[in-house]
Amino acid sequence: MTEKKEKYRIIGVDPGTNFLGYAILEVNNKKLSLITMSTLALSHLDSQNEKLKRIFEKMDWAIRHFNPDEMSIEQPFYGKNIQSMLKLGRAQGVAIAAAIHNNIPVVEYLPKVVKKSVVGNGNAAKEQVAAMLGHILGRPIEPSYFDASDALALAVCHFYQTSNMLASGKKHDTWKAFMQDHPNRVVK
Repeated sequence: MTEKKEKYRIIGVDPGTNFLGYAILEVNNKKLSLITMSTLALSHLDSQNEKLKRIFEKMDWAIRHFNPDEMSIEQPFYGKNIQSMLKLGRAQGVAIAAAIHNNIPVVEYLPKVVKKSVVGNGNAAKEQVAAMLGHILGRPIEPSYFDASDALALAVCHFYQTSNMLASGKKHDTWKAFMQDHPNRVVK
């Protein structure tokens, strides 16, 4: 990853061939601000090639328009339906190709790592993730934006993982001690 600046942007991407979510998170002196989040709907397209083309075009546009410094994207995980996994992998690959095309470094995270980083529970429901993101950013996340909120969670996870915001350099023996060191992670 690039050396951390005081102000930088992360694009989070939740890949899919029917719906692709993306979010732009700005970090300014470790303060997080949501720039935008959106969902690219592709289910109306019949051709897989057309879907992949649209993914590349949208990711290329978002990168050029919002100038992120890094991309955080969901890493493929084991699935039972091999055809779905292949389609998901292609969507992910095309989004990564757009980042590479624009010289943006890419980091992949497993869904459980993202949920644990944002919520503290690797098995959290989408509603829990969205609620915690709303708390972290100080603004509600609408349920209709779950693909985009998953992308936002990827960006927030990347921020936490690379800025050592989760690690204060000491171990905590109690939840109370952890909460005192991390008041921004506590929902009241």
